[in-house]
Amino acid sequence: MRTLYFTGTDKGKFMIDIGKFNRLPIVKQVDFGVYLDGDHLGTILLPTKSVPKDAKLGDIVNAFIYRDSDDIIIATTVRPLVMVGQCAYLKVTDVNDIGAFLDWGLSKDLLVPYSEQHKPFELGKSYVVCVYIDENTDRICASSKLSYHLQEQANYFKEQQKVNLLICGKSELGYKAVINHTHIGLLFRDDAFKPLNYGKRLEGYIKEIRADRKIGVSMQLPAGVGRKDLADQILEHLEACGGESPLTDKSAPDDIYNIFNVSKKNYKKAIGALYKRKQIVIEADRITLIAK
Repeated sequence: MRTLYFTGTDKGKFMIDIGKFNRLPIVKQVDFGVYLDGDHLGTILLPTKSVPKDAKLGDIVNAFIYRDSDDIIIATTVRPLVMVGQCAYLKVTDVNDIGAFLDWGLSKDLLVPYSEQHKPFELGKSYVVCVYIDENTDRICASSKLSYHLQEQANYFKEQQKVNLLICGKSELGYKAVINHTHIGLLFRDDAFKPLNYGKRLEGYIKEIRADRKIGVSMQLPAGVGRKDLADQILEHLEACGGESPLTDKSAPDDIYNIFNVSKKNYKKAIGALYKRKQIVIEADRITLIAK
């Protein structure tokens, strides 16, 4: 990542990150937009379509800084699908002699050089990539060789810590997952409790830090650890929904996971326990809270 610091006119100290959003002051207005103070980068054009309404000289604009098709540093207020230091599942829009290009939500597509492709990219397909600044060209690029850019050994994670996961591959033991954009871990097949597609995003937990510092992750915490009892969560959900819920023991695993972050097996056990305690009624298309 390229980071530059400078002191603006009377706005204090700014930090410029190419490939990220930056808060920069307007120093010049022109017919086709405004220029932002980029210090060592010079003034940076923010085209008219991205200029906030009623913007004036001295105003601070939160803008994404990148290079346009002519390799000129430019600003936009459009939020891309991914920024430098992050990972995403993106679609290939073009392949040529330079490499493959991905749609990341901006007018200029994101380059993946051939040297950064774990296998040749195909037009129309999507791949998990991480975004970085190429040290030789100072350009924003992407790579599917995740192990080159992400860590595989834990340094600050703790067991049972909640994390964001991005499924980036399979192994004989389960699924490989990007953890919080910075690390790669393993989600064992037994901890997945449902098939997971390449590129799937989900919340999970650090299950274990092995002796070699490799990271194991899970889709849910062990029962009773670090969260309310599932049965209590279901009762609270029913109360919030007016006493009824369409989530039954016949519901799709994804529907259950999206609400409670647990497997269908654990959900069925919990509503079975509530039924035995005569706290709910289970019907074909709903469960209903029994009024006290």
